[in-house]
Amino acid sequence: MTSQTPDDRALTLRFYQTLPHACSYLQEQEACTLFLDPNQAVTLSVYDQLTHLGFRRSGRHLYRPHCQRCNACQSVRIPVKDFQPDRQQKKIWKRNQDLSARVLPARFVAEHYLLYRRYIETRHADGDMYPPSESQYRSFLMIDQPWTRLVEFRDSQQRLLAVAAMDRLPQGLSAIYTFFCPDQARRSLGTYAILWQIQEAQQSARGHLYLGYWIAECSKMNYKSKFKPLEVLKQNRWQPMTDKPTKTP
Repeated sequence: MTSQTPDDRALTLRFYQTLPHACSYLQEQEACTLFLDPNQAVTLSVYDQLTHLGFRRSGRHLYRPHCQRCNACQSVRIPVKDFQPDRQQKKIWKRNQDLSARVLPARFVAEHYLLYRRYIETRHADGDMYPPSESQYRSFLMIDQPWTRLVEFRDSQQRLLAVAAMDRLPQGLSAIYTFFCPDQARRSLGTYAILWQIQEAQQSARGHLYLGYWIAECSKMNYKSKFKPLEVLKQNRWQPMTDKPTKTP
């Protein structure tokens, strides 16, 4: 693949494909992943273009699914100018107006890690990130690039309730990951963090909020389809998602 950097020099990108392995989301399915060469220098322009092509960032790695027998993983994004919150989202937004948000560089903060550890142990003890560790947390969310940010949300007593990792790209924001206080279920902090990032994209004149991958059969991803309108990447074209998306084998 050839891309164009800001100084107009042609750049050839190298990619690697993993061997088939058990899918983390669908039982009895094998997954393959396409990775950008980790030794490749990544510019903001390259990252922006790869995001438009359905790539996702995890730590310093850019990747996208490349499965041979399944295309259930769909890249989705919100066109923020057209976003219309539903009744429940309006309630969640109003319910959290006592929270303050602060945008920080993606650097290690012990208080953030303690909340992350508690979140993984409580909500995702059956997932790939369990058990959590400081080294895993650092490699996942700490990356020294000018486009990476952490957004911390605190209540009126300055208690840390949630942290959202996001990337600021020219054409949109990319919602990387959000972790939050498990005993604050009524606040729906995961949804609120997305609503906040939609507003941030609108105010900074960015067109989209990228939500990563969505799988119709995965109940843990149902929340993404509740943000409407939603666009899905199909055959390298972003298209409106229908109200009744088709499940893909």
